[in-house]
Amino acid sequence: MSTPLDHFGYRRGTFSAEKVSLSKLAEEFGTPLYVYSKAAFSEPFNQLTQALGDVPHLLCFAVKANSNLSVLAHLAKIGAGMDLVSSGELKRALRAGSASSKIVFSGVGKTRSEIEEALAASIFSFNVESISELSLLSECAMAVGKTARVALRFNPDVDAQTHPYISTGLKENKFGLDRSEILKIGSQKAKYPGVEISGLSIHIGSQILSLSPFEDAFIKTKRMAAELEKKLGHPLSFLDLGGGVGITYDREKPPTIAAYAKLITKHFGSKSDLKSRYRILLEPGRMFAGNAGVLLSRVLHRKPRKGKDFVIVDAGMNDLARPALYGSYHGILPVEKSRGLGKQSKCDIVGPVCESSDCFAKSRKFPDRLRAGDLIAFLSTGAYGMTMASEYNTRSRPAEILVDQGHYELVRRRETFEEMIDAEVIRGKLK
Repeated sequence: MSTPLDHFGYRRGTFSAEKVSLSKLAEEFGTPLYVYSKAAFSEPFNQLTQALGDVPHLLCFAVKANSNLSVLAHLAKIGAGMDLVSSGELKRALRAGSASSKIVFSGVGKTRSEIEEALAASIFSFNVESISELSLLSECAMAVGKTARVALRFNPDVDAQTHPYISTGLKENKFGLDRSEILKIGSQKAKYPGVEISGLSIHIGSQILSLSPFEDAFIKTKRMAAELEKKLGHPLSFLDLGGGVGITYDREKPPTIAAYAKLITKHFGSKSDLKSRYRILLEPGRMFAGNAGVLLSRVLHRKPRKGKDFVIVDAGMNDLARPALYGSYHGILPVEKSRGLGKQSKCDIVGPVCESSDCFAKSRKFPDRLRAGDLIAFLSTGAYGMTMASEYNTRSRPAEILVDQGHYELVRRRETFEEMIDAEVIRGKLK
């Protein structure tokens, strides 16, 4: 499993992405600035592919984690499929060159137009989350004379032991079908013409730091698959086991990719009781992207207060929402190593947005010499960073850079004010 500094670190005293100085990038492109390492995306993908060995599989990157077209194009090029949850993400995946035969459509709220668009693209499968969705999918498929391949999303009621906002496999969560609903569908499959029930899917949550929830979910999934097959009268061809293991943000010790793959092999590989008869789909997002990016920011002011200072930076909660939304931890380092030396004091690292929740770190020790103009890097922001960014306070979303060894490219330019207001209209009657 990659750690926050595997592809980012100090090089000749300056924090760098692979071989590229972040100071140089800040000077050329300004801040806030997302910087990604191409190698950091490739490494976990290759590790998981190799570790799965003889298990037939398809790794579908969760587009919601990082939807930059150049990132998606790179992942598609090295063999990844795509897991998506909207028409926009479908368009992104196809624009980036993803094969439609490697695309899975998840999500609880697929609209008619989204289903029609996905059918027209001939995607691999739909993860169906409700009986009403299955009925709509059947109707849409029949209307265009196509057969929709489906995996029924099973809610196994497993506690992923993660933040409640990213737990998705408990019965109180909005996701998936329970056992009785799945068996009802299986026994009434004739009610859904145009639909081919070929798989079963699960997704119990994100940033999971133990293998035990996966073990529990896998056992329940095998049982559910066997029951569903009896009702259907035919075998399933694939199982979608959802996202991967968590990553290191602070001092967490998530399972290794090898250990995760070993668990999958134990339950679904050639040495298991299933003898690899299922193709296994996985939907890693954070596991591939989280430690593949940093957010570069510049200190605007240092405001002393009794007991601690406020270090005000030019990145805000609109650029990186996770700390405000989840209370998430991100490592923060000075870009110039020399600025991190000497005495340290407790500080709050805050942004310029007019919200008290616009805070990246509370009472964390930072060097006293860190001052206005200095650059800092927020670590582990490759997943759910830019994809959750907004224009709150009419602030332009950051630019994005993709680094490949000593080379780098601007893969998304910073928004202009005109672009932010381009879709808005002042109607004459409202003047």
